[in-house]
Amino acid sequence: MARLPDTLLDACLCDPAAPFGQDPARDFGLDKCRAQQAMAELRPWLNHQQRMLWANRRDALLLILQGTDSSGKDGIIRRVISSFDPQGLRIHSFFQPDACEQRHDFLWRYQRRLPPPGLLGVFNRSYYEGLISDPLDGLCSAADLPARQQAIAALESQWPEQRLHPLKCFLHISRAEQYQRLRERIEKPHKRWKLHASDLQSYREYDLRQQRWAEQLSASHSPAASWYVIPANHRWLRDWLVASLLARELERLQLDWPDSPAPFSLAELQRAQFETPLP
Repeated sequence: MARLPDTLLDACLCDPAAPFGQDPARDFGLDKCRAQQAMAELRPWLNHQQRMLWANRRDALLLILQGTDSSGKDGIIRRVISSFDPQGLRIHSFFQPDACEQRHDFLWRYQRRLPPPGLLGVFNRSYYEGLISDPLDGLCSAADLPARQQAIAALESQWPEQRLHPLKCFLHISRAEQYQRLRERIEKPHKRWKLHASDLQSYREYDLRQQRWAEQLSASHSPAASWYVIPANHRWLRDWLVASLLARELERLQLDWPDSPAPFSLAELQRAQFETPLP
């Protein structure tokens, strides 16, 4: 199996003292060709493991993808999550809350989409936006943030008992890389549809948003709900890292096919070949 080793994955664990202290362009001495070969080997293995997760209906995984605009959240869903069986997969993208969602507690729309046992859930952005984007968008005040932080901590503290396993990934790109990706979206018509007016403001506020994210990553990083800060300037490395982290989570579950008795015997099935069904 071609996942990356634990030592390299653990090198991406958030350092609460300096969440963005590492270079988002580092490549660990790896290369794109090797990454492509590894991903080709990983995809069928991930699919097999996820089908056993679905068959057992015991544990659930939640992949949380955060990052600045154009950091690659959609790219991971296309190139990594496409490895999985859609039957056992739930993907949700969260934008600015609409009028209905604003009438509820900020966690409401996220809680109702948590994956039940057997499923792999993917959040493209998450409830952490309630600590970063909502204040900047005027949806809450700074005075609301301590209570929101406590609500998030209480939510995540329930997950071990529920056998819900979070994998929180922040996709870290440099401001220069964000500029290049936004420019590419302007210049290429097939990517232009992804642009929003807010992307320009996000780029202007890059340093401010990074500072606020660093504070929240430090505050919400814990052994039970760790953050991984993924160097994401290289798309091929970003994908390989997230796929490897998912593989490690699935390994830890030690999955196998459920050992349940068949509801009918082979002899009964064979006899049924010759039985005429009642009208």
